[in-house]
Amino acid sequence: MDHRSLAAPDIVPPRGTRPVLLSIPHSGRAYPGWLVRESIGGVAPLEALEDPLVDRLAWRALAGGVGAVIARAPRAAIDCNRDPGEIDPLVVIGVAEPGSARATAGLGIVPGRTARHGHLWRRPIPRAELDRRIALVHAPYHAAIERALDRLAIVHGGALLLDCHSMPPRHGQPELVIGDRHGSSASRAFTDAAARIARYNGWSVALNSPYAGGHVVERHGRPADNIHALQLEIGRDSYLAADGRTPGQGFDRAARLIEHLVLGLSELIDVPAIAAE
Repeated sequence: MDHRSLAAPDIVPPRGTRPVLLSIPHSGRAYPGWLVRESIGGVAPLEALEDPLVDRLAWRALAGGVGAVIARAPRAAIDCNRDPGEIDPLVVIGVAEPGSARATAGLGIVPGRTARHGHLWRRPIPRAELDRRIALVHAPYHAAIERALDRLAIVHGGALLLDCHSMPPRHGQPELVIGDRHGSSASRAFTDAAARIARYNGWSVALNSPYAGGHVVERHGRPADNIHALQLEIGRDSYLAADGRTPGQGFDRAARLIEHLVLGLSELIDVPAIAAE
């Protein structure tokens, strides 16, 4: 095995009748030793980039036969929710300008810093190393999503991608933020239905603020082809214990939310008016 290997994404084929796929890009916890040694602060600041245990929140939906693509490599090594051009010049050698505002803020395709921990890495990486990580993790992740959505669309006439994340607690923030990139990644009917389902189940909800959706939903949502993509941001304090790393009392409530969204939203795929929008 390559001593600088990274864990490949887990691909869970659909086993049921629901035309829904889950994407979980930020819960990878397979930290190779070489990556930790390149970190100024060891593993702790790298773990801070995770969406903790969101992959485990999906267990009810997965048990019901829904397919999923789940990143096992940590976000600190390569962020599957970033475009390959979102590069921080302080992280990758030979890049003159940041590829996006997020890259400027240190959260590009390879994160460079966090507000709490500052700069993460002892030294920048060559462009060839970035390309290697993209080939090992990022490209297979998105290829798997594309294949799965296309297969679902062939069978069902359409498909829905739920890109699952978590967000740090902030004062006054709702428990769930649903993002559709302001209507470009999904029909508004899906966004509104998702909000209704969540509120019915007792969740406070916001739409597109402060998270409208990242690269995953931008890349894979094609409402004109009846392939829709929503980003879900679940408040961490709603499902984690006080340590921010282990399940809290609300863990199964959050797992049921994902399950209810899968069940309710899958019914919209066959609605002709939505498919024609």
